[in-house]
Amino acid sequence: MAKILISGGAGFIGVNSAVHFAKRGWEIHVLDNLSRKGTKENIEWLQENFPDVNAYITDIRDFDHVNNYIKDLKPDMILHLAAQVAVTTSYFNPREDFEINALGTFNLLEAVRLSSPHSFFLYASTNKVYGSMEDIPVILTDRGYNFASLEFGVNEHQALDFHSPYGCSKGVADQYTLDYARIYDLNTCSFRQSCIYGERQFGIEDQGWVAWFTIAATLGKHITLYGDGWQTRDVLNVSDLAKAYEAAWLHRDRINGQAFNIGGGMTNTLCLKRLLDLLEEELKIEITPSYSSSRPGDQPVFVCDIRKAERLLEWHPSINVASGVKELINWVHTSKNLFVY
Repeated sequence: MAKILISGGAGFIGVNSAVHFAKRGWEIHVLDNLSRKGTKENIEWLQENFPDVNAYITDIRDFDHVNNYIKDLKPDMILHLAAQVAVTTSYFNPREDFEINALGTFNLLEAVRLSSPHSFFLYASTNKVYGSMEDIPVILTDRGYNFASLEFGVNEHQALDFHSPYGCSKGVADQYTLDYARIYDLNTCSFRQSCIYGERQFGIEDQGWVAWFTIAATLGKHITLYGDGWQTRDVLNVSDLAKAYEAAWLHRDRINGQAFNIGGGMTNTLCLKRLLDLLEEELKIEITPSYSSSRPGDQPVFVCDIRKAERLLEWHPSINVASGVKELINWVHTSKNLFVY
């Protein structure tokens, strides 16, 4: 039986990934400090439904704890999801952002190098490593912003341009992950993820916009659009992301030391206003948002070119936007007692 260690395993992506691998017979080990909203509820739900899941409550900034745990466990795969995840938070506390994202990732990589060099290490990076991409022309359509000339979206050859403390800390971790494959012959890869959404996501205004809009609309909370509302992203359901993680494991030998742009691709794009339209239609309500100025470094459009992942991972998203949002609405309806805003 293969063993997987999921850092940040009580988070939204972590708990869904744990479920995915548990259903496939893996031995599941979750590492989390339970600091984020919803993580305590998630870990309780996970262990209630999957009693064999092992949880280790610690912080990735504590190297000795992390190293000793990995030394004892020697997992076959480490899925590194633990992170400070909000751009706006990084502005207010850049030191903590650095310590969690950059130093925390370095600690995990060092623990693998020193104590479990056979482990496959997959890092959840971000599209923010590409910065604002101001040199890429965009156009405004009736469905939101789009690239003027990138037919398939942004590929992995796009120049890195860390923008914001968050972009810097995640970018540093991304590059350390790839370099540890080159320098120390570890088996690593990096997923530069676009917008991920799905069940058990306790979205807030600063992060997890698809979930936040859905929760706010369902609970009758006010919604603010930062910018003109036409900002567009490719969105990926967390179930499809978990399948991509498994695909990386299955093809780990041929993707060693490589980065992949992982998102919904051109067939799963969504702008802020279009999401509100979907929510109005599904919930039979009228949403009147307020507007505020754009946030620094906010890209008008980002869509992943996922052809490399399709080719090397033999993976492709299967859940379309409309179906995924309906599933999220249903989960919010049945989980209202979990939300206190």
